[in-house]
Amino acid sequence: GLVIDIAAHVGSLAAVIVYFRRDLLQMLTCWNPAPGHSSGRDRRLLLCLVLASLPIMIIGYSLYDLVSAHFRNPVIIAIATIVFALALWWADRSGKRQRTLDDVTYRDAILIGLAQAIALVPGTSRAGITMTAGLMLGMDRQAAARFSFLLAIPAIIMAGGYEGWRYFIRASDTDWMAFSIVAIVSAVSAWLTIHYFLRFLQTTGMLPYVIYRIGLGIVLLAIFT
Repeated sequence: GLVIDIAAHVGSLAAVIVYFRRDLLQMLTCWNPAPGHSSGRDRRLLLCLVLASLPIMIIGYSLYDLVSAHFRNPVIIAIATIVFALALWWADRSGKRQRTLDDVTYRDAILIGLAQAIALVPGTSRAGITMTAGLMLGMDRQAAARFSFLLAIPAIIMAGGYEGWRYFIRASDTDWMAFSIVAIVSAVSAWLTIHYFLRFLQTTGMLPYVIYRIGLGIVLLAIFT
């Protein structure tokens, strides 16, 4: 099971990096001293992503075994899926949606990072809870979604790296064919999800995603209770 998790992390990480390669390149060169290089926005965004990643790194490392042992329960997953779908719906309806990525502050980053830590509870959805926090802070849908997807990069690296370290410490044999298939499918599906989600977000809003999550939660409750 662990090797499948790692492969899925590798695939989804590759998809996010490829899709946001221009944004990442700008942030990675934000300290470029060349004349005319506009770096203030990119530097602030990079620092915001670093700040937002700290809570999940600290809390996730501290509670990883506890969550794995006690929270991977179908009923908990179903309830979290429904509850946080409703939270996303409320944030999408009540949020002012006036702020862009240029308006993200360090305070926003910390609050979104704390929200991301809640995703340690299975069923919460890391993307869903961070977009919920962004919308509640007044960000528009595109800004909330893009910040959430960019924030996935350090989160996936940390989660996949930690799981990889645990796996290879056990010196287990790896089915590289299965690993490759999972990674490729994960990469393709993640890229398509990001592309079409961002494309239709302005016209459809979060409602289709909310309906999907509520429906999934109800199905899980019907099966496991």
